[in-house]
Amino acid sequence: MGLMNAFNIGLEGLSVHSKRIEIAAKNVANLDTPNYTRKIPIISSNQDQSFATVLSSMGTGALASATGLGGVNFDGIIEDPTPGEKVYKPGHPDADENGYIRTSNTNAMIEMADATLAQRAYEASLGVISISKAMASASLEIGK
Repeated sequence: MGLMNAFNIGLEGLSVHSKRIEIAAKNVANLDTPNYTRKIPIISSNQDQSFATVLSSMGTGALASATGLGGVNFDGIIEDPTPGEKVYKPGHPDADENGYIRTSNTNAMIEMADATLAQRAYEASLGVISISKAMASASLEIGK
């Protein structure tokens, strides 16, 4: 893996995890919005990095398949199918014919946990970029 690949992986991570943080923030902001449906970010890996894949590649060359491009992709947003709680509020503009509204299905504790995980992943991506920068600087010093 070259240094540019490491920079690209770090940049992909920054982009994906900033979107995760943004989605969690929107969910928390709409915690009390009637009929709001929680949004869930979908992310995936660019490459299979399972232990079985790495182990099987060791016969053909030390970590040969683990040296390709890695990183993550943002694959979109889905809505949580869990219905919100029904609350009786007959004067509310969103109330149905029986006077009930459906509250948001967002749980503040889950959103805070998701935001914390995304923040840690964002920080890890920053670390990848920082280490790659230090490696590039050190390699330039060798040539002096």
